[in-house]
This record gives sequence, structure tokens and C-alpha cells, in this order.
Amino acid sequence: MKLPNLTLSPRQILDDVALCLVFFTRLPLPDLDFRGRGLAAAIWAAPVAGLLVGLIGAIVFATAERFGLAMGPAAALALVATAITTGCLHEDGLSDVADGFGGGKSRGRKLDIMRDSRIGAYGAMALALSLLIRWNVLSELVDPTQALFALVAAHAASRGVLGAFMHLLPPARSDGLSAGAGAVSLETAIAGAVLGAIPLLLLGAGGAIAALILLGLLFAAFHALCLNQIGGQTGDTIGALQQVSEIAVLLVASVALSS
Repeated sequence: MKLPNLTLSPRQILDDVALCLVFFTRLPLPDLDFRGRGLAAAIWAAPVAGLLVGLIGAIVFATAERFGLAMGPAAALALVATAITTGCLHEDGLSDVADGFGGGKSRGRKLDIMRDSRIGAYGAMALALSLLIRWNVLSELVDPTQALFALVAAHAASRGVLGAFMHLLPPARSDGLSAGAGAVSLETAIAGAVLGAIPLLLLGAGGAIAALILLGLLFAAFHALCLNQIGGQTGDTIGALQQVSEIAVLLVASVALSS
């Protein structure tokens, strides 16, 4: 089986990376012509966008530490930097899924709540816990190098699973972001997963294996949850998957990098 990045021209590879940067970040990029290429075909490059997001967070962390800030404030500023870089895209999905799955009684009602821009108690709690866990992990790291490894691994790997999720689950509604993105091929899903897994080696062989196992278990559990709750996936569930996957890798990093 050929991976997509081996069959694409150099220009197509650059276009796919640029498309993912446009979609997954709020970085000021010039107007680009993707010649009709959509997110479903380019999703294999999502880990590249994640790597850049993690790198920005690590630079802010290192800069704050260089100016004498303690690890706690440096970790908080790193989280602010990554949130600004992504426009809180995935955090929004996490809060919507928590509100919809927690507050809706029927499939239709869950989807309606997820589309509502207002945030409820479940969504607020999910965001608070996500930030708390990520901040705690980063603030316990002993130096900026560890923060770099943890952030790059977490942001890249957590986006590497998105293509596989879109490939395996049908859209839960006929309209919306996920339905409009199109179908993700098996080859594209595999390429994204492999590309996202490579930075896990920054955590060491044991850390990489542990992260892969945990990501696989989370993926399977969230896959089953989405099928049970809404019969498929939406843009919000994709964002929520990124968040829980990022947290999982950071937790593994907190153990692997301290040993």
C-alpha cells in the first residue's frame, strides 16, 4: 500500500501542508490557491500543523523561563500561545461535545446542543479539566527541552489520529464541517497516523510505545462513544478527539521524560 505523500508531487505536498496550516491554525498566511484540493485529501498533513503549534508553545515556554519565570507561569503562557495559534478550534469542539453528550437525551437533541454556540456546565467543566491537566503536566517539567519534546509530540500525534477517525466513522449529519470535508481514504488516514506517530520518539522508545497504546485505547473508546451517542462524527467530535489525545500524550510524557 502506497502512502499518499509518496504519490503526490512536491507541489501537492506543499499545498496539503499549507491547507492544513490554514485550517488548523490562525497564522497569518497569504491567500493560496489549492486548485480544488479539499481537507479530506490533505488531512495526512495535520501532524505538520500540530508540530508547528507545539513548537510555538515550546518557544514561548523557553522564552518565559529564560526571563526568570517559574515553570508554572511559563506553562500557562505556553498554553495561551497554542490556544491563540489555533484559535481555540479544538477546545471549542471539546466543550460542544461535552455539552451535547452530557445534556442531550436523544441523538437529534445532542446534535442541536453541539451546534449551539453557548457553553453549558458540561462544556465549561471539560475545558477547565483539560487546561488544568495540561498545565499541571507542563509545569512539572524540569526544563524547556522537556517542554519542547512533550508539546511537539502531543500536538503532532493528537492530529495524526484525525484522518483515521474521519475514515472510520460516517458524518453524523448531512451538513456541517465534517460532511463538507469529504471522505478520507484509507491511505490518507494511514499516512497521517504514521506521520503523527514519528514525533512520539522524542519521548523515548518506552514512552512512544506507551503513548501509542494509550492513543489506541482512547481512539477505540471515543469511536464507540460517538457511534452510540450520535451515530457518527462531526467537526466537534474531531476537535474533542484531538484534545483528549493531546492530554494522553502529555500524561505519558510527564512519566517518560522524568524517568
